Amino acid sequence: MSASTTSSLPTRSGPPGPDRQAHTPAAEPTNLKVRRVLRYVVLIVLAIVFISPLLFMIVTSFKTRADAAGLPPSWWPSPISTDAYATVLGAGTDTPVLRWFGNSMIAATCHAALVVTTSALAAYALARMDFRGKKIVFGAIVATLFVPPVILIIPNYLIVGQLYWLDTLVAIIIPTAASAFGVFFLRQFFIGLPVELEEAARLDGANRWQVFWKVVLPLSRPALVTLGMLAFLSNYNDFLWPVYVLFSPENQTLPAGLSTLQTANAVRYDLLMAGAVVASVPVLVLYMGAQRFIIEGVSRSGLKG
Repeated sequence: MSASTTSSLPTRSGPPGPDRQAHTPAAEPTNLKVRRVLRYVVLIVLAIVFISPLLFMIVTSFKTRADAAGLPPSWWPSPISTDAYATVLGAGTDTPVLRWFGNSMIAATCHAALVVTTSALAAYALARMDFRGKKIVFGAIVATLFVPPVILIIPNYLIVGQLYWLDTLVAIIIPTAASAFGVFFLRQFFIGLPVELEEAARLDGANRWQVFWKVVLPLSRPALVTLGMLAFLSNYNDFLWPVYVLFSPENQTLPAGLSTLQTANAVRYDLLMAGAVVASVPVLVLYMGAQRFIIEGVSRSGLKG
């Protein structure tokens, strides 16, 4: 085509058509903005509702005995007093909260370690090994989840008494160390792991135990941390069983010990709230540190909901 012919072709002028317009981000619709604002408002309200009891507990712990029992309750201590903490944390008092706190931490930590150990071993066998009656065993374990724990108090008490574990921390560590929920939870997680990784380790000469210890457990860290956290909180917050098996004041755990601050005639709300603050600190710190593992472990274990 010659230059003259090219120059004679009509040129397109004016604004570009819809198909030639530059792509510009569309403005966000007004209804989406309203929904977003309403969503944040609802979340803020829910946060206030859930945080308010915690704030009231902290505020009441800094009140005097009379102010803590006054009506109507106030949201600010007048005057601010630390007598409750001095009494609760003081040595040689009738409320050895620090001793109770130490007992609870020891019992909950040992209990969580046993639950994770027993559950991981049983769950791996049910998830990866083939043996006769495996489905029946797993069904029986899951069926125990429907048994109310309060039914087992009397049999467990008789067994603990025969073993001479009464009034010791062993009585609140071992009886519930075999967790049906832990076995079910970890089994669901192990099933979701790629089998090819274990087969590759077996081809490299690893035996069953080495595959479990060096391949499966490192990949299951989120689930193990989640189960350990749940087991720790379950034992740490348990009230009914320690009341039955722990008798001496120095052997009490924190929930059972704090209940002694309530008498038939009066309740020391300032001491009760100060003890509750001391009890809640390790739980909040532990949860904040393990939050990422808990979310990942639950999302990958088939327990979404």
